[in-house]
Amino acid sequence: MTTRLTVAQALVRFLSAQYTERDGVRQRLIGATWGIFGHGNVAGIGQALLEYPEAMPYHQGRNEQAMVHAAVGYARQSNRLSTHAVTTSIGPGATNLVTGAALATINHLPVLLLPGDVFATRPADPVLQQLEVPYAGDVSVNDCLRPVSKYFDRITRPEALIPSALNAIRVLTDPVETGAVTLALPQDVQAEAYDWPEEFFAERVWTVRRPGADPTELAEAVRIIRAAKRPLVVAGGGVHHSRAEAALAEFAGTTGIPVASTQAGKGSLRHDHPQDVGGIGHTGTATADELARTADLVIGVGTRYTDFTTASGTLFSNPDVRFLNLNIAPFDGHKLAGQPLVADARSGLTELTDALRPHAHRVADSYATEYTEDKERWEQRVDACYEVDEPDTRPTQPQVLGALDELADESDILINAAGSLPGDLHKLWRTRSRDQYHLEYGYSCMGYEIPAAIGVKLAAPDRPVWALVGDGTYLMMPTEIVTAVQEGIAIKVLIIQNHGYASIGGLSESVGGERFGTAYRYPSEDGAYTGSPLPVDLAANAASLGMRVLRAKTVRDLRESLAEARAADTPTCVYVETQTADTVSGAPPAQAWWDVPVAETATRPSAVKARELYERHVSTRRRHL
Repeated sequence: MTTRLTVAQALVRFLSAQYTERDGVRQRLIGATWGIFGHGNVAGIGQALLEYPEAMPYHQGRNEQAMVHAAVGYARQSNRLSTHAVTTSIGPGATNLVTGAALATINHLPVLLLPGDVFATRPADPVLQQLEVPYAGDVSVNDCLRPVSKYFDRITRPEALIPSALNAIRVLTDPVETGAVTLALPQDVQAEAYDWPEEFFAERVWTVRRPGADPTELAEAVRIIRAAKRPLVVAGGGVHHSRAEAALAEFAGTTGIPVASTQAGKGSLRHDHPQDVGGIGHTGTATADELARTADLVIGVGTRYTDFTTASGTLFSNPDVRFLNLNIAPFDGHKLAGQPLVADARSGLTELTDALRPHAHRVADSYATEYTEDKERWEQRVDACYEVDEPDTRPTQPQVLGALDELADESDILINAAGSLPGDLHKLWRTRSRDQYHLEYGYSCMGYEIPAAIGVKLAAPDRPVWALVGDGTYLMMPTEIVTAVQEGIAIKVLIIQNHGYASIGGLSESVGGERFGTAYRYPSEDGAYTGSPLPVDLAANAASLGMRVLRAKTVRDLRESLAEARAADTPTCVYVETQTADTVSGAPPAQAWWDVPVAETATRPSAVKARELYERHVSTRRRHL
């Protein structure tokens, strides 16, 4: 039996019949398709979505990159078991996907990209928006997506869709390989009809695996843990992807081993869990970083060990330190010359706990007392950052977080990606639930927050979802506010106005760059942007896009506005301008180094001094071999 459909119609029907299953729970893999239409997809995928509205829900986006961010936000909130597809026209619509694709792949989050492509049959050559490549006739701008995709194919014949679509789903549902998957669709092929076998449209269930550990690796891991005196767990995003939070809590509670978290792993334990010691690395807490410096065993669980986590190779400074890496990906399991324990995070932690329990293995009481007291001291620093003496003054950025901290409960979800907020949040935020803390810090992409909040809200419609954005990030990509208003997606956007790139400004100053080009101000005579602040009204901009806006001038106003926004059932924005942080309420400085090279030769004193400090830090770096 066959059915005659266009390639686009067949693809939509195929996608609607794909499901994932893990732990006996089944859900649809492609929950919806985002799209902006042009000549490269309007008569193909666009017509197919119109033809089968019951099979595939559709969301209208305003920017192709933002549509990918929304899909990624949905996928992360869905524990990578469900995602969205994104369709674009050819040309700039397709190349706008590249940043979003890189973000998805780096963060190991599934998203299906369906960019239009130039004619496969080449009846007119070139067509509008076609890139001509004199040395290759089979290259288009979509080839930009190859290095940032986990799977890429160009469908130049209808029948080629069958193996390609199956491979695409295989990669999307593979917990090791998942990321951006791209099927480039020439516009003529999209509209071409073919007689499809009915089996192609049959319901398929893709099991998301939970592999256990190899017995030999498990036995070695147990031996290493039992020999350690000062072990430390580094929890990464893999803990969340695996839903291994309870297993981690059981492991930590049984052994007494403290748990530090990366940006992606924060929330693996609640902030008040006895073994939680906060964020680790450049943006981490003093508690976690001091434990890292003296640890003789680092147990990485679902982490990639980025330079922020390792302080660019300077953090784990105990000369006898060893690494035990529990990771579903062998590539990550072998990092830092570690002993790999290749397994699903939840399966591996459960097996470790069961193997250690008969021996009643637990860290020394003195070690537990040490990190418990250090954690209490850090919490006092957090309290000092949040404290407000004058509620009728403008808040500092940490005080903004403190006001939200007073209001939030375990149902709230916070989304952020770039700027100075990730550092403050990693150090200060008290995470109350496994999925409250949503930081995209693998790619740290400005503009991610608002569209990602839409995707998260679609996946968690009954929970308050906050997009925390600075003015620099807001100006990158506010366009999806229109989508939230159009579809009645009640996200909450908190705009923190500090008149520039605060994070990069601070970094610039530390490396001798004197904050050059980082402020949103009028230019001065010397070419630096040190004049008066620009008369940009971001609150008015958000209102012009249809969003309800609440302006907060003081801490008191802020508390009232946040409470009103949290209760709102329509998209709502809170706008607040912050003051410069002082020594009392400013966030604690970095507790560990981060390698940003400093000019080796310079005449300006700031750069000369920064280079001297840089060389001192570089001298402490080590390669773990």
